[in-house]
Amino acid sequence: MLLASAVVVWEWLNEHGRWRPYSPAVSHHIEAAVRAGPRAGGSVVLGQVDRRLAPYIIDLHSMNQFRQDTGTLRPVRRNYYDPASAPGKGVVWEWENDHGSWTPYDMDVGITIQHAFEKQRPWIDLSPIGFGYVIDFGTMGQINRQTQRQRRVRRRLDLVYPLVTGAAGRAASWPAAPGAAAAAGPRAPPCSCPQCVLVRSVKAAAPPAPAARRSAAPPAALKGPPPGPGATPPDSAGAGRGPGKPAPSSQAIRRQASSAAAGAAPAACPASPPGASGKASRVALATLNRTSLQRLALAQSRVLIASGVPTVPVKNLSGSSPVNPALAGITGILMSAAGLPVCLTRPPKLVLHPPPVSKSEIKSIPGVSNTSRKTTKKQAKKGKTPEEVLKKYLQKVRHPPDEDCTICMERLTAPSGYKGPQPTVKPDLVGKLSRCGHVYHVYCLVAMYNNGNKDGSLQCPTCKTIYGVKTGTQPPGKMEYHVIPHSLPGHPDCRTIRIIYSIPPGIQGPEHPNPGKSFSARGFPRHCYLPDSEKGRKVLKLLLVAWDRRLIFAIGTSSTTGESDTVIWNEVHHKTEFGSNLTGHGYPDANYLDNVLAELAAQGISEDSAAQEKD
Repeated sequence: MLLASAVVVWEWLNEHGRWRPYSPAVSHHIEAAVRAGPRAGGSVVLGQVDRRLAPYIIDLHSMNQFRQDTGTLRPVRRNYYDPASAPGKGVVWEWENDHGSWTPYDMDVGITIQHAFEKQRPWIDLSPIGFGYVIDFGTMGQINRQTQRQRRVRRRLDLVYPLVTGAAGRAASWPAAPGAAAAAGPRAPPCSCPQCVLVRSVKAAAPPAPAARRSAAPPAALKGPPPGPGATPPDSAGAGRGPGKPAPSSQAIRRQASSAAAGAAPAACPASPPGASGKASRVALATLNRTSLQRLALAQSRVLIASGVPTVPVKNLSGSSPVNPALAGITGILMSAAGLPVCLTRPPKLVLHPPPVSKSEIKSIPGVSNTSRKTTKKQAKKGKTPEEVLKKYLQKVRHPPDEDCTICMERLTAPSGYKGPQPTVKPDLVGKLSRCGHVYHVYCLVAMYNNGNKDGSLQCPTCKTIYGVKTGTQPPGKMEYHVIPHSLPGHPDCRTIRIIYSIPPGIQGPEHPNPGKSFSARGFPRHCYLPDSEKGRKVLKLLLVAWDRRLIFAIGTSSTTGESDTVIWNEVHHKTEFGSNLTGHGYPDANYLDNVLAELAAQGISEDSAAQEKD
């Protein structure tokens, strides 16, 4: 049951299955189109309010977001929140991503953070809602509970999300009322662009839809949020051909479509958001059945290819399968209505694996011993207390500077503000890290060490300088590596190094998030690829060091599926796509080898590390 008043947040479903909020301004823009009913045309052009979203259109009939340059469809929803929560106050919580820009948290996460902030808590642990992070309000930082990596967070004020009162209708029931169409005023003249002419010609040739399917949408008087992503969406075709009624011949359709397009005015659709001239054609699309849309897509492609329009590949959410012809027709019409002529083609093919390789073709890697190795579990030497470990890396500071300790945020001239389990050192003792020179309460450093892997190493929380040998919590497994006689895209002059990681499911140890609990291992064996070049072999040698130090994988929550207690990648990127780069995890990628070397260096692994491992 919807409350008497609520704020509306429009959200879209990303590839990881999480609902991401649109900004308040975009939500206001979409909500205005919903309230306008049929006179809004059923489509919302997001570029009108946010230039960064120029490629996107929302179709209110199917509740999908459509990207014009790729043809990708994603579900959208109209969600409701308490007006006293963060979206009702215009508060947005964001985290800083790897590119230095700011990304808003999911709405439920942002609301949780704001609630803790209003309660004046020093920090909030997000693990209970499925995120392995701690937000520290003192430092305005986000801390990964598994890796201790920190990112900046910020709280900013924005517009308040749109407020609704009374009984709100379901978002899928658009327009808002059966009589809204009559109140929308007289129809504008039909659009004369080639795609709209094709729609009308195909619709004219198609048999009429059954009366039951042409009935008006039910009134939107029901309370509650729109159906979830698992609900069955309305038929995108809108009407089906009645039983026993044959469709017109494809030749007749092609002749009508071609003649209609040839006689159309040469002017393209306006580049501005669809106006009155495009509304009728888009609404009419809902009355076309799947067969008619297939014919429309074929006729449209022939017209556009003949006119010399560049081709644009279109994909759907299922990935590498050929594009659905009905989706192709819808895509072309929406793109042309936005002033983007296009000829739809099949999507690029995803190539995850190389061609089959026989055992005799697999070779060892020159300069690298063996062809596989298992995880070596390294632990800190027994008998050493945290204080004894830190003593090697610290210098005493007799006269502390008058500045904050960036761990507890208390002045260094005052005792530590840490309130957890009590270390054995004095809370007012101050030390300076020997290499980077950053100063902290020793009490805070001991507490930070106790909350980590306790492997005899320490990482400066300010500059990330590593003291000692950093190790991770990777579970037992096997790493295989060899050369195969195929080249990667972008590396035609060399063969390929193939790495195969195998990790079985098991029971978590004392160093893992939930000791004694089972963990899953999805997607193994995982195949990864490097060019068999001088730099590629260098990366492999350092990856072997990272494997021995248990830094390639960890146990945590998957960012892809949301599953907890599962094996995940641990901040060292790998290329898992052999012959394409559709996912961003393949080739060609001119900067990959340099990037992964930098990621390994951030884990304390360099050429010196490889030499030390040999010794």
